[in-house]
Amino acid sequence: MPNINSGDTAFVLLSAALVCLMTPGLAFFYGGLVRKKNMITLMMQNFISMGVVTVIWVFGGFSLAFGADHGGVIGSLQYLALNGVGMMPNSLYGPTIPFVVFFVYQEMFAIITPALITGAFADRVSFKSYLLFLAAWSAIVYVPVTHWVWGGGFLQHLGAVDFAGGLVVHTTAGVAALITVYFVGRRKFLPGENKQPHNITYVALGTGLLWFGWFGFNGGSALAANGVAATAFANTDIAGSIAMITWLLISWKHEKRPSLVGALTGAVAGLATITPCAGYVRPLDSAIIGFLAAIVCYATVRMQEKINWDDALDVWACHGVGGILGSILVGVFAHSSINGISGVVEGNWHQLFVQLIAVAVIAGYTAIATVVILKIVNAVSPVRVKEDEELLGLDETIHKEAAYHF
Repeated sequence: MPNINSGDTAFVLLSAALVCLMTPGLAFFYGGLVRKKNMITLMMQNFISMGVVTVIWVFGGFSLAFGADHGGVIGSLQYLALNGVGMMPNSLYGPTIPFVVFFVYQEMFAIITPALITGAFADRVSFKSYLLFLAAWSAIVYVPVTHWVWGGGFLQHLGAVDFAGGLVVHTTAGVAALITVYFVGRRKFLPGENKQPHNITYVALGTGLLWFGWFGFNGGSALAANGVAATAFANTDIAGSIAMITWLLISWKHEKRPSLVGALTGAVAGLATITPCAGYVRPLDSAIIGFLAAIVCYATVRMQEKINWDDALDVWACHGVGGILGSILVGVFAHSSINGISGVVEGNWHQLFVQLIAVAVIAGYTAIATVVILKIVNAVSPVRVKEDEELLGLDETIHKEAAYHF
């Protein structure tokens, strides 16, 4: 077929598969961090996103995100039910790959974004209400923000850049996570109950799957097997590694022990922070970004502990703050030699200003929309479970299943 490059097509398909793997990886990462009586619930919330969001993405979500622009705010319904999404390439979205490949690649991003939020309200939200929230939030928050940044919307026209999801994925999910923490309130515990992660080996497995998938998340966003993809791939590994080591050393000093959970959390923070920058900065810059990610995100975790925020799995601190930090730092470290975008290091202060505007707009919109969605969902079906159900565990009270039978 004309213009289709088999190497690019294979690369993006593989990248889509890697991003798909990240949602099960997230299920293990989050599932290991919660108490064992809520592990099935957490995994169910993550896996079900693969089904619900796919339906939304096919029947309108993808089209509204990437269809012809209407006033810079939303796309059209020209691709409803995959009409016109076939084997021919689209010049705007991967000119060397079939358009359907771009569709499925973006679908995997749409799936994992709302799943990220689940870690914030772990242990205390009903499954029915979560399903309503998942569908509404994906349609009302994720779809339009995707259009604004990647689909020809007003932020893209303004000049804001986001290589692989610092704005679209991590800022939206992180801000929404923070809102849900305030809305649902703090978790309840039985007297003397162990609050520590119940299976750290699952946390490590989940981190490994996430890190592996992140190469597709960032590298695949070049939409071609080229130098930009290779740079993004290298930057992803460097930032995650530097952040992991930095977090480990900081936490070791403060907590007087080398924590595996701390090291793994640091890696995830670094990976989230490099995401918007991956295809715009040099590898040396990614090391600096990973270092800064660990410091800022760790400080946020400590601050949350002091002010008693119950973001159960530090979604805001790692994904929200990391995504926002990375979205700002791309305006600092971007080098035009990498992908045509320059930042403050090359004297372009305008890019930093544009990035700050994009962060403010997306964070503000996400916060307001999430509050409204939660209020409506709560009016239809109470978001928080009853106290006795929460204390017994949601696996037993909602799903009638247990993670382990010994």
